[in-house]
Parts: sequence; structure tokens; C-alpha cells
Amino acid sequence: MLIAIVICSVILFYVFMVFPRRTEKKRILNISTSMFAHRGYHDIGHRIPENSMTAFRAAMQRGYGIELDLHLTRDGQLIVFHDDTLERLCGRPGKVEDLTYDELKTLCLLGTSERIPLFGDVLDTVNGRVPLLIELKIPTSSLRICEETYRILKPYSGNYMIQSFNTMGLRWFRLHAPHILRGQLAEHLTARECREAWLLKFIVQNLFCNFLGRPDFISYRLSDLPHLSVLLLKYIFRIPIAVWTLTTNEDLKKGMSGYHIQIFEKHGENY
Repeated sequence: MLIAIVICSVILFYVFMVFPRRTEKKRILNISTSMFAHRGYHDIGHRIPENSMTAFRAAMQRGYGIELDLHLTRDGQLIVFHDDTLERLCGRPGKVEDLTYDELKTLCLLGTSERIPLFGDVLDTVNGRVPLLIELKIPTSSLRICEETYRILKPYSGNYMIQSFNTMGLRWFRLHAPHILRGQLAEHLTARECREAWLLKFIVQNLFCNFLGRPDFISYRLSDLPHLSVLLLKYIFRIPIAVWTLTTNEDLKKGMSGYHIQIFEKHGENY
């Protein structure tokens, strides 16, 4: 009897930890009528770097939604940029959050003439023509990026959703802007090198942090699926699942046949 009680308690606790918000599935699926181009429809072979205005225009020309990444600069500007540091994309040392936008706007992306765009400029360009999937990069405990993102999005009339690996960012939106659709990003983090502690990575990859953010959808790396928590959320709680990053035709077929939202990246002429 005691063993049964313990097992039931563990199961109930697990369900409490991973339980999502379930009321917004229809709204998410209405927004996600197209695939999302990962960091825009970029192709460096054609001098179109990721998270650039040209990549976003190319996605819109093809009718794709746009997945993009946000960082907050030292002077409080929201920029569209993926990495925490500048080495890979701009060829110089430094952390994005340590520099002002005036310092960052002079840098070129991957040796092209493209510059790091402001989020506000991207919104003006997209102007509601395609949906946006906005990833918040939150490398520290500060949640100022959530406040600034919400401020800039308030007058925007286009369709969008936000997502983040950092559950505290989702919790901020749950408390201060619950009408905004939010997604928990996750992958097999414990198998990858990153700055966070192993326990924190374990909690995120198993979606045990959902009780804080109560996400509307899950965004999981396709190569790390299937996963027990994702299966539970998909088939029992029936919330949308996004998969990333689809880089081959085989990935695309898996993503389209088994999941609700596809985040893809152009490689060669696959697409």
C-alpha cells in the first residue's frame, strides 16, 4: 500500500511539474500556418547571413514565418543576434550584453555588408506579413529583456510567439503579459557543453520547469526526440510541439508528419 502511495505521489508530482497551459492550442495553430525559417532564410553561400534583414526579406518573399533571436545591449537596445559572443558572426571578441548598440551597429555579419539589426526595424519591415517566433536570449539573471520586448511588441499588430530556454523569462510573461503565447525551448542539454549547472540543464531538458512558465507549446530539438515529457505533452495534454532545426528533406518530412510547428534551415538546395 505504501509503495502504491509513493508511486502515485511521484506521478502526480511529475505531472504537476510538466503541466502546460492548455487553452491556446487553436490560436497557436492559426498562427503557425507556415514553416518558420530558422534565423531567417539565410544562405551564406549567397551572402545572406543569419538574422539579417536580407534573410528576413527572403523568408517573407517565400511566405515563411521567421524565427529570430533577441539580445539586450548594455544601453538597453533590443538587437537581433543569436550568439552570446561576437567571435563566430563578427570575428572579434566580446559579449553582446557588454556593448552598446552604437558599438555593435558598426560590425558586419560573417564578412558581408549586413549589419546587426534592431528588433524594432525588423518589426517595421515584417509589418505583420508573416508570423514571428521570437527567442529571448537571457544569459544572466536579469529579465530586463522581457520588459523591453513587451514594450516594443505592444503596438505591433502582427502574429508572433515568444520562446526561451530560460524558464524565468517565460514566467515573467506568464505574470505580466499572459496573453502572449510562450514556448519552452529544450534539448538534450546534459550532453552538451554550456555554462549552466548540470542539474539546471537536467531540469530544463526534461521540462520539469514547466510549472514556472506554464508554456503554451514546447520547442524541442528534433534529433533529441522522442522524449517522455514531450510525448506526454503531445498525446495526453495535446499541446503543440515545435521541432528544430530541420536541415534535410528527411528532417522536414519527420517534422511535418509528426509535429505541429517546423523550424527549418536552408542547406544547399534542400528546399
